[in-house]
Amino acid sequence: MNSTDPVSGYQAYDQSPGSGRPARNQAAARRTALAVCTIADVAAGFLGLWIVLYLLDANQANPFVEFVHGTSDWLSGWAQDIFTMDTESLRVVLNYGLPAVIYLLIGHGISARLNRA
Repeated sequence: MNSTDPVSGYQAYDQSPGSGRPARNQAAARRTALAVCTIADVAAGFLGLWIVLYLLDANQANPFVEFVHGTSDWLSGWAQDIFTMDTESLRVVLNYGLPAVIYLLIGHGISARLNRA
């Protein structure tokens, strides 16, 4: 049986971790990176869902729509009214889309850094 790496970039089963870090620390870093990435994805998901619900003219009195709107307002509170267009739908897309993109960039960037460390 050949013990060479069948796919470049992946560690074979019979090799020790090459970075010198204990496997336990490496596993903890990967779990942390996954948690950060998941939180960023969920935050961006709420913001994107609110944009879709708004553009589709969802019933604002519905409890689910109220929950998504409230959560999106909280997540994008720091970016509210950055853009003040006359077109309401474009304003909502930009004011909620910008935080979604920033959360994705920062979350996935931190996750990638944790996986490399």
